Amino acid sequence: MEFRIDKELIRSIVTLATVIEAKDPYTGGHTWRVSQYAIKLGEKIGLSEDELFIVHLGGLVHDIGKIGINDAILLKPGPLTDDEYDVMKQHPNIGLSLISSHPLFPILKDSVFLHHERFDGRGYPNKEIPPNLSRIAMITSIADAFDAMTSNRPYRNGMPVEKALLILEDEKGKQFDNDLTSVFIDLCINGDLDHILGHCGDDRLLMTCSQCGPIIAPTSKHGEGDHITCPACHGDYIMQRLEGNMKVEFSGNLDNAYVPLVDEDTVNSIVLNLPNQINLT
Repeated sequence: MEFRIDKELIRSIVTLATVIEAKDPYTGGHTWRVSQYAIKLGEKIGLSEDELFIVHLGGLVHDIGKIGINDAILLKPGPLTDDEYDVMKQHPNIGLSLISSHPLFPILKDSVFLHHERFDGRGYPNKEIPPNLSRIAMITSIADAFDAMTSNRPYRNGMPVEKALLILEDEKGKQFDNDLTSVFIDLCINGDLDHILGHCGDDRLLMTCSQCGPIIAPTSKHGEGDHITCPACHGDYIMQRLEGNMKVEFSGNLDNAYVPLVDEDTVNSIVLNLPNQINLT
């Protein structure tokens, strides 16, 4: 079945997804990284160009259901209680509800609704197992989990890549598809994912807040001397070039007017290279 791609529909839904992500100070660049990890895995296993587009878009919007999670839970600066975690686990259902009547539903449903399902059927929300889990869903699941493990949270630092890979290895055939996980681990060991880890966009490293860690996500428009705000503590930082690399230095002030903004770089990363149509199998 041929599916026509509308640029403005893509722009609008990815724009919404980046603003939702920007609400959570500790997920800067998460959806971009998930999409890039998924693309690299998809390329390695020989996905078609149409499937790679679906993986790319799905990675960018997979967490769109978090718009319906109460901020007290979504932004909690610590581990969730069991009850709070049960609420958080509703975001795939919320996401499915949001996109159920959207024109892009056929190409988004697997990434949005199934990215927390497990290969062994012990995931959520529906405890699905293959063949009800598509490769798109299983690829997104691996990419999402790896980024969650290696990224900072307010109550813990991101774990070393080596530890995350050991967890992936241990979860082969359980949480994750065995073959896909093996390919992903090889990509990481070979350095094929180094340009994604710790970044928030192409050639954009996360900047480190002196209080909150590497969570400040600069855009391509930020240059030396520009001000940028830490999304967690709202500290005002100044971009500086030190020894050839961009760093940030705390100005001593707080930006009390901070609001989450659209990540135009992430939006443009997919909108500027859209196919006219794709074939759905």
